[in-house]
Amino acid sequence: MGFWQLFVFIKVIEHRSFSGAAKACNLTQPTVSSHIKQLETHLDCILIDRVGKEAVATGVGKILYDYARKLMALMAEAETAVHEFQGNLKGDVIIGGSTIPGSFILPDLLSRFRECYPHVRFFLDISNTGTVIEKLLDGSVELAIVGARSDHKQIDQKEIIVDEMMLVIPGRHRWSKRDRISFAALRKEPFIRRENASGTWKSFANSLRKVDYDTDELNIVAEISNTAGVISGVRSGLGVSVISPIAISEGLTNGSLKALKITDVDMRRSFYLTWNRGRTMSPLVSLLKNFIEQRTDVTKD
Repeated sequence: MGFWQLFVFIKVIEHRSFSGAAKACNLTQPTVSSHIKQLETHLDCILIDRVGKEAVATGVGKILYDYARKLMALMAEAETAVHEFQGNLKGDVIIGGSTIPGSFILPDLLSRFRECYPHVRFFLDISNTGTVIEKLLDGSVELAIVGARSDHKQIDQKEIIVDEMMLVIPGRHRWSKRDRISFAALRKEPFIRRENASGTWKSFANSLRKVDYDTDELNIVAEISNTAGVISGVRSGLGVSVISPIAISEGLTNGSLKALKITDVDMRRSFYLTWNRGRTMSPLVSLLKNFIEQRTDVTKD
């Protein structure tokens, strides 16, 4: 019974298919089937049942799966310890970020991490919060920073940064000399919204509900699925929107955009370091998680 056979077995269980495991392991499907057959022959038991189109662990398969994950985690921990001792920590990390942290917060944190560990390579996946959570759950992302709380029982989160969303208008807008606007006035203004899975949109909706307002009262003229598109829409005069100032610093500096507060609406929101509690975190990902926690602060604007 070898480590590679156990690794392939883990992938079959996690992807619930031999074809999915083959793709993840860069093997042919017959090779994956052969590894599983060798493992079953060695242990003299059936480890995987086919239920419809899915590959599902048997009772004994579930036991082996738990031990196999522990063995893989221990092997990864041993490799990390050796590399770190030699000053040569290396490996790949797939990290996710919702639009604002993925575009404006994580690149700086990852750059600083690589200053300490230059042989680590990152794959940064930027999506809306809902999509990032889905990828954490299916294992395609190992760690993430998102802009909204998740109520999924498998997801753990830690608040790491506090941000304040602002109403963003074109620099030439009639409100450009003001520093705040009432919600009553905002109701009549063409408004660009984000999609429901966006952390920014969820946080804005929650802020309004706290003072008995609702996003349904807004004059929605467009829905745009990414922050860059929203900013472009605001700059061109399509409508106003609520965005993090982190994303519009250049526009605020050159005067093409202006940020206002909405009277009586507290639009502070948090960014959360997020992971799947049901998956064993590799030593490298655990090290990155601790690094991010140490370099972020919930009191930071």
